[in-house]
Amino acid sequence: MKYLLLYILSSITLLAADTNLLRTKIVETIMNEVSINANMLIWSDNTTLQTNLKINNKLNVVNDCQSASILIIETNNLPKECKDKHIFALNYKLLVEVDNSFGALFWKKGRPNIIILKPRADKQSIEIKKGLEPYLEEKIW
Repeated sequence: MKYLLLYILSSITLLAADTNLLRTKIVETIMNEVSINANMLIWSDNTTLQTNLKINNKLNVVNDCQSASILIIETNNLPKECKDKHIFALNYKLLVEVDNSFGALFWKKGRPNIIILKPRADKQSIEIKKGLEPYLEEKIW
């Protein structure tokens, strides 16, 4: 019985690690397909994602939201001075709630989903490159 429990816990841990790595790779791809008029400095309130992005060293990651130009958020608990930044959400609910979020990555039925809202991106002068065109939407579902 102990071995079965150990096996189950190990499997869950490996699954969570795979999901975090997949999320990191998808976020990196999305951020490389987005262009803003400023130097792209990224910060996330998800500490695992923040750490993984730093380790991979493919994006310029900063330690605080005030220094960042793009925020990748999982909660809506941003300090007041960070609420006017470009925001990419890590769940659909935040995309709906945060008016200046331009896109989201979230899991639905076990699969990653990406939405980039074209009107919000245009309003914030965010250029969406060709690789993200299939994920462009005119409005929230």
